[in-house]
Amino acid sequence: MLLWPLLLLLLLLLLPLALLRQQRSQHARWAWLASLQHHVAWGALGWAASWQRRKLEQSTLQVGQSQQQALRWCLQGAQGPRSPLRGSTDTSTFRNRLPLTKASQAQEEDSGGQVPPATSPQYPGEASLQATLLGLVALNKAYPEVLAPGSTACVTLTSPWPSPLPWLGHALGRVSPAGAKDPVALLLEALRSPGLRALEAGTAVELLDVFLALEADGEELAGAIAAGNPGAPLPGRAAELRQALEQGPRGLALRLWPKLQVVVTLDAGGQAEAVAALGALWCQGLAFFSPAYAASGGVVALNLWPEQPSGLYLLPPGAPFTELLPVKEGVQEEATSTLLLAEAQEGKEYELVLTDRVSLTRCRLGDVVRVVGTYNQCPIVRFTCRLGQALSVRGEDIGEDVFSEALGRAVGQWPGAKLLDHGCVESSILDSFEGSAPHYEVFVELRGLRNLSDENRDKLDHCLQEVSARYKSLRFRGSVGPARVHLVGKGAFRALRAALAAYPSSPFPPEMPRVLRHRQLAQFLQRRVVS
Repeated sequence: MLLWPLLLLLLLLLLPLALLRQQRSQHARWAWLASLQHHVAWGALGWAASWQRRKLEQSTLQVGQSQQQALRWCLQGAQGPRSPLRGSTDTSTFRNRLPLTKASQAQEEDSGGQVPPATSPQYPGEASLQATLLGLVALNKAYPEVLAPGSTACVTLTSPWPSPLPWLGHALGRVSPAGAKDPVALLLEALRSPGLRALEAGTAVELLDVFLALEADGEELAGAIAAGNPGAPLPGRAAELRQALEQGPRGLALRLWPKLQVVVTLDAGGQAEAVAALGALWCQGLAFFSPAYAASGGVVALNLWPEQPSGLYLLPPGAPFTELLPVKEGVQEEATSTLLLAEAQEGKEYELVLTDRVSLTRCRLGDVVRVVGTYNQCPIVRFTCRLGQALSVRGEDIGEDVFSEALGRAVGQWPGAKLLDHGCVESSILDSFEGSAPHYEVFVELRGLRNLSDENRDKLDHCLQEVSARYKSLRFRGSVGPARVHLVGKGAFRALRAALAAYPSSPFPPEMPRVLRHRQLAQFLQRRVVS
């Protein structure tokens, strides 16, 4: 309860800061106040984070009791026809009475061929608050100067912090304008600030789109900065922007912001490809940090180790109630029983199962994790793939991770090519298998290669046969046709994501679908094929 008085004090201290932002000419006079507010903000933030850290330590040391409390919380909040279960917190009864529910392979399919209506994605719950508070403190410890006043900017309308506190941007002196609803305004403010040390974006694919937009509209943005729209005219900074863009994408972020140290994005399914593209080109030489892993059920795992580059996450034992479904060879046997967090074995793979508090639904998320260690009694995991993103035209079941490996191998054999994005469609979706065996239609967006030769296209099919014996056997018998590769024009996937974002009940954001199962979206890419 002490947290609320501290937050109230913080809000009262923030009122002069808002005035300060409107009177930039008096910055020197008010610098002491901004410094005071920053220290007070970090004092409150540190206190709240310490409290959450103690709670996390206790819950992970007593994981069985913590999961029992999480289950009780879910049952007490349940509504609807399954409400009689509220009186029981026995795990066996819970499992027997409530069957597992499979998450839709794609929300597009649930709509009967129609694009679903818009909803507002949110990340409620204690895990979101823990991820935000503990992530900020961990980030500040790993990179002590990145959260100093004026050192951070968010360039997307969505935040990488799953529980963005309303006072956080003001308290930490972020350069991003408060309440901005125009992504261009966010980017302009970041570009006007050469001293940034941390760059934030909702997800990696959203940040990729920001850099693609920066390249496409760089001259217009430079003109706005030179003219003072918004703020004071900065012709020198505009010249720096033009010069940085002229040198190409590789290392662009560090040319724009020489003090930049880390990129902060929220991790989710389908983001690894964008992280790789950013790290190889625009954000070369920078560290990446994600405070949490988000799925359709909200925040499912926390990142307490920003210095680790490989994306390690802790599965917390609190609400929502989490179970683990053992996975063998990328598929799930229906008869397998779920496990609790303390029963996870290192080296094994599991599908996450979350219980929804409102409808009391045990939902298989499709997100697969590999256990790589433990923190007290809770598993530390690395996310490997999403079962709902598998390709299968003859029962071969090519998983998301397997296909990505094959595509990476193929692109590595295309001289000068860098993969920016890809999407897959089973031929039946586009009715493109008439007169031929069913196959995959693969759409790729590249840097460094303008055309694909037939020889390069064939390399993907060869690589798929190398990574999947089942696919190779079906190809040998002629039951499956060769994968067809199409090169799409610049910005095709950026436009696709804009279409997806207009219907937030689709997985994006935060998840980026790699297998499109709705014909309208597949045709969206098909119309943008250039080779």
